[in-house]
Amino acid sequence: MPSPRRSVEGRPLGVSASSSSSSSPGSPAHGGGGSGSRFEFQSLLSSRATGVDPTCARLRASESPVHRRGSFPLAAAGPSQAPPPPLPEEDRMDLNPSFLGIALRSLLAIDLWLSKKLGVCAGESSSWGSVRPLMKLLEISGHGIPWLLGTLYCLCRSDSWAGREVLMNLLFALLLDLLLVALIKGLVRRRRPAHNQMDMFVTLSVDKYSFPSGHATRAALMSRFILNHLVLAIPLRVLVVLWAFVLGLSRVMLGRHNVTDVVFGFFLGYMQYSIVDYCWLSPHNAPVLFLLWSQR
Repeated sequence: MPSPRRSVEGRPLGVSASSSSSSSPGSPAHGGGGSGSRFEFQSLLSSRATGVDPTCARLRASESPVHRRGSFPLAAAGPSQAPPPPLPEEDRMDLNPSFLGIALRSLLAIDLWLSKKLGVCAGESSSWGSVRPLMKLLEISGHGIPWLLGTLYCLCRSDSWAGREVLMNLLFALLLDLLLVALIKGLVRRRRPAHNQMDMFVTLSVDKYSFPSGHATRAALMSRFILNHLVLAIPLRVLVVLWAFVLGLSRVMLGRHNVTDVVFGFFLGYMQYSIVDYCWLSPHNAPVLFLLWSQR
């Protein structure tokens, strides 16, 4: 004897639409809409044919992310992308620079601006171009080669031990100055100002760099050496100091150096004399050197 459930749900698929609509609960006779009833009936038939419980199918369909408002299907989301690699250290923007960095950049900008303003003899067409030959003559007075040749000549002509001692230490100071300036220039490698003309007296390979100023170091070194080892009248002592100052200023006016090159050169030359004075050569601590020179 067939069960009531099979007689209702086990109808053959060939039943006409009129009989099914008259026996369905959602038919017009029961007060339901015709199109909605047919859609629900067809979905029930398809779920029955596939062997899926219609109640579970409706629950799964209502819980699907597609039918939720404001939700997106998981299939539409692409594969998760890896975060971009961090930028290298040199390409990162420093959003919080240090106070020291800001101060150094500001000092460099002021140095370049002031050096360009003071370069009034950098060329013949400059505002003080007519004074350029005089400045170039002053440049030769602070060059290392005339000082070295003059010291060697005086050392050969000297016939007293005291004079030889002073001249020997002067030669030592000049050689120390050339060595230290060349070493610092090779390490720093700061280019000369853009408005400079490379028409200097005698240049070497490191003379294309500007920091520090060799003329400024030599001016400070020689002026301090002369003031400490030569007995001069006050006007001559003032003249020596004025020569050192004007020589350093001429380096900026000719466009050879920036202001900081000359300032550091004065400081380095001042300290070089302190080194020479500390390592002062005499017949007591360097007898072999003085003995070899006296035999010549």
